[in-house]
Amino acid sequence: MTPRVGVVLSGCGVFDGSEIHESVSILIALDHRGAKIVCMAPSGPQSGVVDHLSRTPMSEKRDVLREAARIARGKIVDIKDVKADELDALVFPGGFGAAKNLSDFAEKGKDSTVHSDVKRLILDMHAAGKPMGFACIAPAVAAKVLGAAGKKPKLTIGADAQTAAALTAMGAVHQNTGPIDVCVDEANRIVSTPCYMNDVGPWTVYQGADAMVEKLLRLTK
Repeated sequence: MTPRVGVVLSGCGVFDGSEIHESVSILIALDHRGAKIVCMAPSGPQSGVVDHLSRTPMSEKRDVLREAARIARGKIVDIKDVKADELDALVFPGGFGAAKNLSDFAEKGKDSTVHSDVKRLILDMHAAGKPMGFACIAPAVAAKVLGAAGKKPKLTIGADAQTAAALTAMGAVHQNTGPIDVCVDEANRIVSTPCYMNDVGPWTVYQGADAMVEKLLRLTK
């Protein structure tokens, strides 16, 4: 059976959307293994737009779904139209969009909230026993949704103590890992890896993403 894997994007660009290296690494890893990829993102305004050259805020407005379509080469759907029974697995690249557009973790930390359709899909996937993967800062989204549901998800963002403490405060169990290591939560069927939560290059990011996808797909069998 060809696994159907949803990839949840949050814009385009590390500072205000999906981290491009992580997203592409995950897409390549999935495609290499023959998965049917379904890219998706919420429709609506980004929480802000950042000039990636100067790393300063911009006054213009951009839509999360339209920006994410850049990474997906236009083949993308609105997450509100996606149901858990249409997928075999779900994966979230990192980038500040996960903490700004999929949630407001960047602003509110442990007191954050998660986009309603993102929350719905995560809970429905979990209830169906379908595996999910989270890279870089995206485990913060899983921590908030599943932690609040009392599931005590085991996750990693690497070894950053401050972020790990926030995940723990949201009800997750944090596991310190190396740059290309993968944390596997068998009980909740979740895999996670740090990617750019470390000061690393694209090759290291790819290795972590590839290992995460390998373990994610194993859980679909």
